[in-house]
Amino acid sequence: MLDKNSKIYIAGHHGLVGSAIWNNLTQRGYKNLVGRSHKELDLTDQYAVKKFFDKECPDVVVLAAAFVGGIMANSLYRADFIMQNMKMQCNVISNAYSHGVKKLLFLGSTCIYPKNAPQPMREDALLTSPLEYTNEEYAIAKIAGLKMCESYNLQYGTNYIAVMPTNLYGPNDNFHLENSHVLPAMMRKIYLAKLIHESDWHNIEIDMNKRPVSPTDKLRAIIGEGNVDGSNSHERILKALEFYGIYNNKVVLWGTGKPLREFLWSNDMADASVHILLHVDFKDIIGIEKYSSVFYGAKVDGAVDRNNSEGRGGAIPSLGEIRNCHINVGTGKELTIRQLSELVSKTVEFNGIIEFDSSKPDGTPRKLIDVTKLHSLGWTHKVEIEEGIEKLYQWYKNDLKGK
Repeated sequence: MLDKNSKIYIAGHHGLVGSAIWNNLTQRGYKNLVGRSHKELDLTDQYAVKKFFDKECPDVVVLAAAFVGGIMANSLYRADFIMQNMKMQCNVISNAYSHGVKKLLFLGSTCIYPKNAPQPMREDALLTSPLEYTNEEYAIAKIAGLKMCESYNLQYGTNYIAVMPTNLYGPNDNFHLENSHVLPAMMRKIYLAKLIHESDWHNIEIDMNKRPVSPTDKLRAIIGEGNVDGSNSHERILKALEFYGIYNNKVVLWGTGKPLREFLWSNDMADASVHILLHVDFKDIIGIEKYSSVFYGAKVDGAVDRNNSEGRGGAIPSLGEIRNCHINVGTGKELTIRQLSELVSKTVEFNGIIEFDSSKPDGTPRKLIDVTKLHSLGWTHKVEIEEGIEKLYQWYKNDLKGK
């Protein structure tokens, strides 16, 4: 258990999971929390990250920051997805080590698993066959991140743990029409299609002002230069929304609607993350008792002696091969994208048409994770998908009202 006065740096504390982890720790009495917005600290800037660690010297790091998006964003910004995430991970993890951070929690994604991995996907399915092409770069970056954690532990006896959450949704989610994940994007599209049908331009303008659309090259060719917000003409707003499959009482979604997906409420993810942070060490995950004597025996005044080669697990053949030390975090339950659209429609009270464009990619056919390891470590989810969608919609509407 961490001391309540431990200084905990949460990278990405304004994001979906980072903000939920911050709130969870605060509710548990951890007040010495540190966060920086992207404007205050660019995690891709190696010098800036070192300067931050030099000044703050955190005891614990939660790496929840990432460059993320759905299928469309992954297709458009492939170089950004691998480069931005690799830079952030390398800078934070290397500085955590050089500044003596006691514990680090790295958040990845279940897209690390092969496209055709056996279902439900166990941790040992990692690197057994090819990845899904549409998110390959992001997946490779996250695999590198979890391997960094694993390798630092094995070489230096650090206590870095990687968790792989399933599809997340919740307060502070990204509802951008281009680069958000499937559930928030779907909810906003259905909501706007309902408003168009009702000719509720007041609320359409509020929505567009809250989250303006920055045109891509293709959209710019249709509507011209400049962002699309509530001050634009109705005609320009409608053309922009149609580009994203939003019509009068109709929504067109990518793919066939057949892929199966698992979803986890972000506050549940935060609770799982904090549970692992407070109660689980690397030695608990790998289940090798002699790990603690091999690694933690090589200490000087309670700290790992990084110059002592006997403290390096990678140099000790008797430990055998240690891999797949990450932890899946999810519900172990799934539904199709079509079923998801029906649940969202019911919640939003949308009675229009949902169409699926099968000419667009589906992504991975199925992505259900095995949560046996997580359950064995003492945590299970609390919020089911039906309740979660209702919670998300209420949050979205309150956010538009400025509540």
